[in-house]
Formats: sequence, structure tokens, C-alpha cells
Amino acid sequence: MKRYFKRMRGGASAHVRKPLSEIFWSWLGGFAGIFAVWQINHYLGIQENANLFLVGSFGASAVLIYGAPMSDFSQPRNLVGGHLISALAGVTVHMIIPDHVALAGAFAVSIAIAAMLLTHTMHPPGGATALIAVTGGNTIFNLGFKYVFTPVLIGVLIMLLIALIVNNLSSNESRHYPKFWF
Repeated sequence: MKRYFKRMRGGASAHVRKPLSEIFWSWLGGFAGIFAVWQINHYLGIQENANLFLVGSFGASAVLIYGAPMSDFSQPRNLVGGHLISALAGVTVHMIIPDHVALAGAFAVSIAIAAMLLTHTMHPPGGATALIAVTGGNTIFNLGFKYVFTPVLIGVLIMLLIALIVNNLSSNESRHYPKFWF
């Protein structure tokens, strides 16, 4: 038992602040990505409720793709695949278990995790995308499988485009995006 708890101590701290230039590019990407998702939806009228287009998990994706663009979790395959697989899992589970939010939420997230692991598309915000599909209320529920395409797919593709532009503006050779596509 002592050995078990000893594992929880962790190691030495390795906190090193990023250079201000990297912080600036991360800030710019986060701002431009989220703002672009809202603006493009609003301009094109993809959904009448533009706030619906700002899926909560997109905030977490922004942190990854603009703040940690070299992470495996941030790569296009993971970003797009993780959200789509998770959205499909969430909508499907909600259709099967519509009246038990706790059970549906647990199934949606766990199925999303397993599916992302099986397909090599792990993107942690995908868990929130699946959970939103079962907890989002009637506005989300009424979309059914349309939720997978709008807001999820369209929003993720807009954020990906912004990530391609902003992350490659930096003069830092180690900050390029993507590290891999597939």
C-alpha cells in the first residue's frame, strides 16, 4: 500500500515560462480562432444561435492547438478526428439513453475515449464534445447527428485553418504546424 501512495508524490517541477513571443502567438491564435468561429457562423447564418456554434470544448482545443501546437494531441488528425468521433459517440449515446443524463454522460465520454484510442485520434477536448451532446439541452438534442457537422466539424475546420496560419507566422523554427497530418 505504501508503494501505491508513493507513486502519487510526483517528480521535480519543470516549470519554464515560454518566451513572450511564443505567448503572443498563442494569444493571437486563441483570439483569432474563437473569434473566427463565431464570426463565420454569424456571417453565413449556419445556425441561428451563434453561441451554439461556440461549443465549450473548442476553448480547450484552442489551448492545445495555439498554446501547444507541437503536442501530438494538437495535430490535425487528433483535432478533427477526436472531435468528430466524440460527437458521434455523444449523439449516439443520447439517442439510446435520452432520459438518464449521468449514465449517458459516462457512456458517451468513455466510448469517446476508447474510440479515440483505437483510431489514434486522442484529443482531450473530445471528451467534452461527447459530454455536451448528452447534456447540452434541447437545442443540442434537436440537432441530432447534425451536431457532428455543425457546430463541431465546421468549427473545428475553422480553428484548424487559423492554427495553420498563425502557428506558422512565428520566426521560431521549432514552432511550425502541423507536426504531422495523419
